Amino acid sequence: MDVPRVPEPGGEHQERMEEARRLRRLQVMMGMVMSVIGQDPGLTLDEAAKMAANARRAALSMFPGKELAYDMIYRPRLQRLINERFRLQ
Repeated sequence: MDVPRVPEPGGEHQERMEEARRLRRLQVMMGMVMSVIGQDPGLTLDEAAKMAANARRAALSMFPGKELAYDMIYRPRLQRLINERFRLQ
């Protein structure tokens, strides 16, 4: 009779720690992107849009399959910032 294996708690802990690191990295990256978009006086609308698109690609490479979460959390913030910065709408 085989005894069911219990997953090692260290493995789950490592996964949670790695996800926390990726999340922190995402937050820092998005903070930097938003700072540049909001404060760089020489930034053009096209450059800001490219930065937002590149940030989305980077975020989704860190968290594959989380498009909806990104679009609900970061997309509105970036869009609002770009609209305010370039006086759109």
